[in-house]
Amino acid sequence: MSSNTAIVDEVQLSARRIFSVIAPELALVEAELERQARSSVHIIAHLNEYLWTAGGKRVRPALLLLAARAVGGDASEHSVIRMAAVVEFLHTATLVHDDIIDNAEMRRNRASLNRRFGNQIAVLMGDWLYMSAFETSLAERSLPILDILTAVTRKMVEGELMQLTLLGRSDISEEQYFDVLKRKTAYLFSACCEIGAMLGGGSPEQQRSLCDYGMYVGTAFQLVDDLLDFTGTEDVLGKPAGLDLLEGKVTLPLIYMLESVPEMRSKVQAVMETGTYDEVTRSMLLAAAEECGALQRARARASEFAAAARRAVEALSPSVYRDALCAIPNYILKRDR
Repeated sequence: MSSNTAIVDEVQLSARRIFSVIAPELALVEAELERQARSSVHIIAHLNEYLWTAGGKRVRPALLLLAARAVGGDASEHSVIRMAAVVEFLHTATLVHDDIIDNAEMRRNRASLNRRFGNQIAVLMGDWLYMSAFETSLAERSLPILDILTAVTRKMVEGELMQLTLLGRSDISEEQYFDVLKRKTAYLFSACCEIGAMLGGGSPEQQRSLCDYGMYVGTAFQLVDDLLDFTGTEDVLGKPAGLDLLEGKVTLPLIYMLESVPEMRSKVQAVMETGTYDEVTRSMLLAAAEECGALQRARARASEFAAAARRAVEALSPSVYRDALCAIPNYILKRDR
C-alpha cells in the first residue's frame, strides 16, 4: 500500500493526523485569524481574545486548504490563507448568534459569549465578525467568491429562521429536517470546498466535485452532531447533552423514533413544553430510539452521506490531499464530540 493511500484506511485517524498534511498552512491561518481579530476598540479586542483562545476544530478552513491543494494549487498563498480565515470568521459569527437564540450557556468548555458578556454585546460582536469577514473577502476582488459567500450567508440566516418556526413541534418531517440542516451547516462546508478549488485553479468539473463533496460532508457532520447531542454526555461533549430537545428541536433520531413509535409523541412534546427531563428522562427516550432502530437508521443516513462524499472526490488526481479529504468522512463518523 502506498503512503499516499494509507491514510484512508486508518479509521481512527484524529483530525490532527488528517490535517497534518496542511499543518504549515493551518498555522498561517491561525496567524491570519489573530491579525484579523485585532482592533483599536478595546472591547472588541477583549471579546476576540475570549473567542479565539477557546480554540476550535478549524474544520472549515482545513477543507478550504485541502480543496486548494487537491486541485494542484498552493494553499500557502496569502489569498488562500485569507479566505480560510474568512470562513472561520463566518462560522464563528453564526455560533455567537446561535448561542444567543438558543440561550446557550456553554461553548467549547467555557461560558458562551452571551453568558459571559450578555446578549447585547454578543449580538454586536456577531455582527462585527460578519462585517469583518466580508471586508476581508472584498480584498480578493473576486465576484464569484463574493457571490458564494453572500449566498451561503443568506442560506444560513434562512435556516435559522426556518428552524425557529419549527421549534416545539414534534411533527416535523425528514424533508424539513434536512432542509434546515443544509442551510444552517452543509452549504458553508460546500462553499469552503468550492472556494478552495477556485483559488487553487481547479477546473469547473473539479470545482463541482468539491462543491458536492462539501455538501455531503457537511450533512454527515451535522447528522453526527445531532446524534451526539442525543446520545452523548456533557463530560465528553464539553457542553450539556440533550439540549436540542430542551430547546424544542426535534432531530433525525427522534423523527425516526416517532415514525416507529408514535405513542412516544406525547413524551417528546412534554420535554419540549417543560424544558426539562424531569418527567420523561433522556435514558427513556434513548432506550426507545435504540429499541425501535431509530438510532441505527440515523447513523446509517450519516454513513450514506459520508460515502457519497468519498465518491465525489474519486476523480481527483491521487495525492495525500485527496486522501485526507477521503479520510475526513471517516473521522466525522467516529468522532465523539
